[in-house]
Amino acid sequence: METGLEGKPWYIGLIIGLVIGGVLLVLGYQLKLKDMQSQISGQERTIAGLRDQIRQGEAAQAQLPQFQENVAALEAQLQDLLAILPDRRNVHELIRQVRALAEREDFNLTRFTTGRQTQREYFNEWPITISLQGTYHNLARFFDRMSRFSRIINVDDLRISTVRNQRPNRTVGASFVAKTFIYREDEPPPAPSGGGS
Repeated sequence: METGLEGKPWYIGLIIGLVIGGVLLVLGYQLKLKDMQSQISGQERTIAGLRDQIRQGEAAQAQLPQFQENVAALEAQLQDLLAILPDRRNVHELIRQVRALAEREDFNLTRFTTGRQTQREYFNEWPITISLQGTYHNLARFFDRMSRFSRIINVDDLRISTVRNQRPNRTVGASFVAKTFIYREDEPPPAPSGGGS
């Protein structure tokens, strides 16, 4: 029988080589397996995150009809508020309303002068100087009906005087400043200048 390393049979060296090779193979496999397990864990975390996002998206989608109803209700409320505090002057409509009211109450509208707007934080204040002649009783009805306009109108600097040449329907003169308000939207940012490269 042939002897190998240090007097031991040759198959002992072969067994030792196989054992060392097996150990190296198992260690290499475990290192590779750990790397793969780490990648799998990372992918599982990514999948879990995506599933959470999908659940959140589905929950948001389920609430979408409610959000759309809320937006529609808020838009209707905005339209109601814009009737009270319009977003533009709309001078002609206001003149028409005041003239119609003066005619209905049998007043002689002697002055209707619009003033300069005063800028406030969210709105502009717009003064209108009005002078008219009629009776005291009709003047009270005029202010009562003007207070029922959908648009907010405040009356300042009211001066009532008797008319010199009185007639049956012209006993008092009234002059006042009707202040109405205009909603001021944020101005859009200026457009970039058209410089090219």
